Amino acid sequence: MELLANLALGFETAFSPTNLLYCFIGVFLGTFVGVLPGIGSLATISMLLPLTFHVPPTTALVMLAGIYYGASYGGSTAAILLNLPGTPSAAVACLDGYPMAKKGRAGVALFMTTIASFVGGSLGIIILTLFSPKLAEVGLMFGPADYFAMMLLGLIAAATLTSGSPVKGIVMVLVGLCLGMVGTDVQTGQQRFTFGIPELSDGFSLVALAMGLFGVAEVIGSINRIKDKRSAEDAPKITFRSMVPSGEDWRRSALPMARGTGIGAFFGALPGTGGTIASFMAYAVEKKVAREPSRFGKGAVEGVTAPESANNAAAQTAFIPTLTLGIPGDAVMALMLGAMIIAGVQPGPRLVAEHPEIFWGLVASFWIGNVLLLVLNIPLIGIWVKMLQIPYRILYPAILLFICIGVFSVNNNVFDIYLVLFFGMLGYLLMLLKFEPAPLLLGFILGPLMEEHLRRAMLLSRGDPTVFMERPISASFLAVAAILLLWVAFGLVRGMVRRAPAPSTPVAGA
Repeated sequence: MELLANLALGFETAFSPTNLLYCFIGVFLGTFVGVLPGIGSLATISMLLPLTFHVPPTTALVMLAGIYYGASYGGSTAAILLNLPGTPSAAVACLDGYPMAKKGRAGVALFMTTIASFVGGSLGIIILTLFSPKLAEVGLMFGPADYFAMMLLGLIAAATLTSGSPVKGIVMVLVGLCLGMVGTDVQTGQQRFTFGIPELSDGFSLVALAMGLFGVAEVIGSINRIKDKRSAEDAPKITFRSMVPSGEDWRRSALPMARGTGIGAFFGALPGTGGTIASFMAYAVEKKVAREPSRFGKGAVEGVTAPESANNAAAQTAFIPTLTLGIPGDAVMALMLGAMIIAGVQPGPRLVAEHPEIFWGLVASFWIGNVLLLVLNIPLIGIWVKMLQIPYRILYPAILLFICIGVFSVNNNVFDIYLVLFFGMLGYLLMLLKFEPAPLLLGFILGPLMEEHLRRAMLLSRGDPTVFMERPISASFLAVAAILLLWVAFGLVRGMVRRAPAPSTPVAGA
């Protein structure tokens, strides 16, 4: 009964005219930008974050969440039609979606991805609804030492479980922690690492850092990767008749969607994984259990539906640790966490009890957004195809202009535009050097929170560092973090041994 009462409160909040409007705007803009190759949900949220600073916290989160899973829906469109994934997690859709398009089945592929996204998102919301309150109750038992250890584990997991080099991930986390230390010390009031620049007294702007590191850098990188003529020549024509799947398509997709949803729900709730890893895992599982694995890569419909259901299930369950524990699992959730803090809402176990209208309103908006996306995507597929024909030499300058306008509107400060340009160049340099910027954003946002809990724990223990080992919860988190670091060190040593030249064998009689 309590769950039904909470859901009733949530739908009452979500169905308010303002929240309903912003939910629609969020899912529409998310799908719109998700369709564009090379941008993705992270850059989209970074660019549109200033729009949420002048609305209530619930409305802001509803819109940002709509952008997130809207981009997850739209990312597969360009992957299927042009073999250019709109988001990293949609890259798997290229493997079988594009071959389906070349066979004249692009409409079926787009329709089935929409259905798979809806199924995965719906089951992900159910898991979020059932398990989030229980996890929040467990989180209420945490003390400052436990929170510090948990955030440390989250950062290490995010750095070591990324698709790139674990060492590079750890370096990015450390850089993010250093950037988070810039500004005024909350406890002493002393300015640190500002180098006499008055604009840095409040630290680096989250909006400027996110827009530069992800928005500007992605635009620069995409200009070099994407050619204008491909989108105009290669996009096929889609009609409603061509979108109708056969009975065989439904039969082949039912179990893969269920398996993909389970995989996505599991990986989405883990720190450092998210939709990209979930999509690839779902694809690998389907190829492993298939009776005819040779079909994959040649237009197998289950090679499209399983990753898409996993991707969207992960997009929903990623909110579980973010909302209930204040621990973001990936860079997008870190931005959501930062938006909540800017709005004056402290994420964590007390969010469910102290701000039930925010938590349950957000959960209810997921259902509304999921239905809106199902209703929007199928009729508007023709518009998305036309949009892919916009020349990128026109599109990307407009995006850069909106980024500058957005970051200036936050504080009406030209210095923030300079910061965007600086972080944009830094992000592009990191891209060239194969450094993933997502761990940097996690370190930047979690760094001040970790410092706060570390100081509080040391004050309560009168400076005794053994408090982190005496509490079972913090000791467990630190042990897992140590295991991850040892695992990374073992992998590095093993790699060095493999690369070492074999000793030469002396020639007999020499």
